[in-house]
Amino acid sequence: MRESGILMHITSLPGPYGIGTMGKEAYAFVDFLRKAGQSYWQILPLTPTGYGDSPYQSFSACAGNHYLIDLDTLAAEGLLKKKEIRDIPWGDNPQRVNFGAMYAHRMGVLKLACQRFRPDADYAAFVEENADWLPDYALFMALKERFGGAPWLDWPEPLRLHEPEALEEKRRELSGEIGLQYFVQYEFDRQWKALRKYAAEKGIRIIGDVPIYVPLDSADVWANPELFQLDENRRPKKVAGCPPDSFTADGQLWGNPIYDWQKMADTGYAWWIKRLKAAGKLYDVIRLDHFRGFESYWSVPAGDKTARNGEWVKGPGADFIRTIQQALPGLEFIAEDLGFITPEVRRLQLDSGYPGMKVLEFAFDSREESDYMPHLYPVDSVCYTGTHDNVTLKQWFDEAAPEDVACAKAYLGLNRQEGYIRGMIRGCMSSVSRLCVVQMQDYLELGKEARMNFPGTLSSDNWTWRAKKGFDSDALAARIRETTRLYGRLRK
Repeated sequence: MRESGILMHITSLPGPYGIGTMGKEAYAFVDFLRKAGQSYWQILPLTPTGYGDSPYQSFSACAGNHYLIDLDTLAAEGLLKKKEIRDIPWGDNPQRVNFGAMYAHRMGVLKLACQRFRPDADYAAFVEENADWLPDYALFMALKERFGGAPWLDWPEPLRLHEPEALEEKRRELSGEIGLQYFVQYEFDRQWKALRKYAAEKGIRIIGDVPIYVPLDSADVWANPELFQLDENRRPKKVAGCPPDSFTADGQLWGNPIYDWQKMADTGYAWWIKRLKAAGKLYDVIRLDHFRGFESYWSVPAGDKTARNGEWVKGPGADFIRTIQQALPGLEFIAEDLGFITPEVRRLQLDSGYPGMKVLEFAFDSREESDYMPHLYPVDSVCYTGTHDNVTLKQWFDEAAPEDVACAKAYLGLNRQEGYIRGMIRGCMSSVSRLCVVQMQDYLELGKEARMNFPGTLSSDNWTWRAKKGFDSDALAARIRETTRLYGRLRK
C-alpha cells in the first residue's frame, strides 16, 4: 500500500505557553492530517531534552518530556488555576521555543499541579508498569536538582558509584522531589495515550524516533555503567561521532559514550529490549536512528576535539537485530540508513527487513554519483524531501550550487508555474517508495528560519522553530490531499 505522512515535532505546534504541547493544537493537527489524506505523523524523540535542548541528548531513554504536558488540560482537571499559568513569561516570540523560560518555569508549575494530585489505582498501575526505569530516573532527576544541575560524575562518590545504601538514604530524604518526578511521568503518559488514541481513531499512525546513543549525563549511564565503554572512574574511554566527509572536514563529534556491545550481548541485549519495548508503547513505527552504527560505528578517543582520529569498529550486527526481532515481534521499524553506507550496512538493512530512507535533497549533489535519484529507490523504502537535520526545500533552492539546482530542474521538470518547492514534493510523492514523508516546513514553503536543526552545532535556532497559528488551513489540507490522491497515497 502506498502511503504518506508529515514530519513535524510536537514542540513546533503553536500554543499559548511557549512550546507546542499535547493539547488542543495537537488534536487539531491530527484533524489536519486526516483532512489532508495522510496516514502518518512523524515526530522527534519524546524524551526529555538535555544538552543543547536536543531531544537526542536526553536524561533518560524511557522518560517523557515534561515540556510537552499541556497545562490547559491540567487546569481543566482542576490541578492548575488559569492565573497560575497565564502570566508567566513563556517567551516573547511565538515562532520560537524559549527553552530558558521552559527550564525556569515549567517544573514549578507542574509542582503546583502535583500538590493537588491524589494518587489512585491508575497511578499505582503506571508506577508498577514502569518499575524497570522510573525509580532510577526519578532519583537521578531529584539528585540533579539537589546538586544544582551538576552532572552525576561530579556527585559525591557513593552516589556517583550508585551504591545501594547511599541511594536508599537519598530516596528517603528526597521523597517529595521523587514523587514530583513520578507525577510528571504519569501525567505525560496519560496525555500521550489520549492523543495517540485520538490519532488512531482518525486513521493516523505515529512514527517516533529512537536515537542510537544516550548522553553520558543520563540516568541510563549512571545506573548501568557496565554497559558502556567507561574507565575505572566511569569516564568514557571512547565516544561516538561520524567521520569527516565532504560536508564536515573534521567529522561530527557527538561525544556520547559508546556501548560495550559484548556486555550487551551477554545480557541478551536486555537494556535495548527494555528501551524498545518502552518506545513501542509510544509509537506505531520506530525510526532507528543511525542504523549503520549497529553494523560498525565510528569510535573516537575520549578527549579529542574533533572526530578526525576515530576508527570504524564492528557493532553487534545481525545478532542484535535477530534478538530484538525475537523479543519484540510486533514492532515495526524504519532504518535510518543515511551517511557512509557500505555493502555490509546495506546487507544488514536488507536482512533486517526494515525499510531504509531516501532523502530527495541528496539526489542532486553534482560533486558525486548519487543513489538518491528516485528512479533508483526500492519500493520498500521511505522517501523524504528532507529530515529535521537538513535544510528546508526553500533553503536548498536558495543555497544549493547552481549546477545542483539545474540538475533538479531537469530531472523533475521543475517550473515556475507549479513552483520549485511543490515540484520537489511531487518528485517525492511520485517515487515508488511505499511511504513518502514531507516536512511541514516544506509544505509551508519556509526558508532558513524554519530549519529544525543544524547537526554538530550549538545554536539558539536549533530545535526551536514553531509554526504560526492557522498554518493548518483547510486550503493547504485540500492541496496536500489532491497531490496525495494523484500519486496513489490517499489514506484508505
